[in-house]
Amino acid sequence: MAQHQGRSPWRWAIFLAVAVSLFALLWVAWSLADRHVPAPWGEDVRSDSTVAVGLRDAPKSLDIRTERDRPVGQALLDNVYETLVGVDGRNRLHASLASSWKTSSDGLTYTFTMRRAITFSNGDALDASDAVWSLQQAIQQHRPGVETLGKLTNVANPDAHTLVLTLGEPNPRLLRALSGPIGIVFDRDATINYTSQAMGSGPFVVAAYTPGSSTTLRRNPKYAGPDPASSQVTLRYFATDDAVAAALHKGEIQMGLPDTIDLERLRGNDSSLSIAQDNGTRTVLIGFNADPSSIFSDQRVRQATRHLIDVPAAINGRHDVATRLGGPIGPLEPGYEDLTGLFPHDSAEARSMLSYFSSQYLGTVVFLVPQGYRDLGEALTQQLEQDGAFGVDMQVVDDATMATRLTDGNYTIALTTLEGDESAGTFANADSVFRYTNGTAQRQYRDALASTNDKDYQRHLREFARTVSQDAAADWLYVSKDQALVKSRLEGYQVAMSGARLRVENLQVK
Repeated sequence: MAQHQGRSPWRWAIFLAVAVSLFALLWVAWSLADRHVPAPWGEDVRSDSTVAVGLRDAPKSLDIRTERDRPVGQALLDNVYETLVGVDGRNRLHASLASSWKTSSDGLTYTFTMRRAITFSNGDALDASDAVWSLQQAIQQHRPGVETLGKLTNVANPDAHTLVLTLGEPNPRLLRALSGPIGIVFDRDATINYTSQAMGSGPFVVAAYTPGSSTTLRRNPKYAGPDPASSQVTLRYFATDDAVAAALHKGEIQMGLPDTIDLERLRGNDSSLSIAQDNGTRTVLIGFNADPSSIFSDQRVRQATRHLIDVPAAINGRHDVATRLGGPIGPLEPGYEDLTGLFPHDSAEARSMLSYFSSQYLGTVVFLVPQGYRDLGEALTQQLEQDGAFGVDMQVVDDATMATRLTDGNYTIALTTLEGDESAGTFANADSVFRYTNGTAQRQYRDALASTNDKDYQRHLREFARTVSQDAAADWLYVSKDQALVKSRLEGYQVAMSGARLRVENLQVK
């Protein structure tokens, strides 16, 4: 008995050591299963892989408060900055910093419930008072996009988790506006240089920024949501599509978003690359200069031109076509209706309509075409010339020249693009680059904006879209796809709407 009692402490020690070891192993296993709990040696258990993405257009600065250019939003929206209302890859609204909202029956009061336990990347708490301050700053400094807020008469936070917006008149676009840069909540106590730095509440922080060259995003340890799949994502900017492709072939980047639609050529025989495509919101159209000095101020000329153009034939074989279009609203936008049947290809009808005009009056049409759409421009030019109605002077120009000449009215027609959220409103604005005006359409658009509910809003938008399409304000050809070249080992990419919002939190190399 005495000997048995003497060995007992050793047995207990061994038992305790084994138990502690088993507990440690179980704790590590549990930690590895939970993405938010660090391993006992202090390292993040998520993938430490890094990803590089090649893009064509670099942001002029990181100041998303003042820059309207797409590249800054593409890089920072959803990655570094979160908005009050979110939007998914199908352009549908969902909860973001606001977990829910209510709208009064008269459409004048919006009450948002803010998510709790949210912080900025510096650790400062984010609550409704920051949202109030951010909106007030946007209004006072008249930042880009502030007009989309409508007649906002009061912004208040009765408590830390409630935001109340009061309008002087209904604005059915308010929620969508708050899903864009104007809906970002900034830290009112932050003291940073926004041109080269950024600080939000999203899954990443900006670790480095070299203007015109790269933006490096690093995992935000203060992020309230799931950790990003990779510890770092670098956005690299290239001068040409071929340079993007070369970097992919060398393995310097894992995903590329070239400007060209001919990704097959860029891929070549590289079996490690695939082409990813999904719906976008960019509209490709022929805009008519409806200035009183232009022949396209005449409705019959515009309508005849739409009959001259065989859209299915012109866009056949193009890799970027998502949906053929016949009006100013695409299928991912509120108020969409298929209007492609309004102007079928009918050369005889077009000739009959144009017979009223002398060939001298019709003259030569100056047709502006972007460099990336030369082949489509040539196909359309051939169609316009084939019946001898018009002489066509097709001029291929770069983006800067296109923008200047559209603004100056130095064109007759132009093959151009519009983003979905701006396409409809362009044709309700007599001061737009197309100089188009139609009293009925403008009234219908005003009625849409005065709607107190989404059902009426969409009904009025459909009426407006049909009016401007029947009046041939333009010839809307198609909605383009967003496309990317992707390395075979890359996972978690989202191509839909990537031209405006490139979400990278799920990117990782396997």
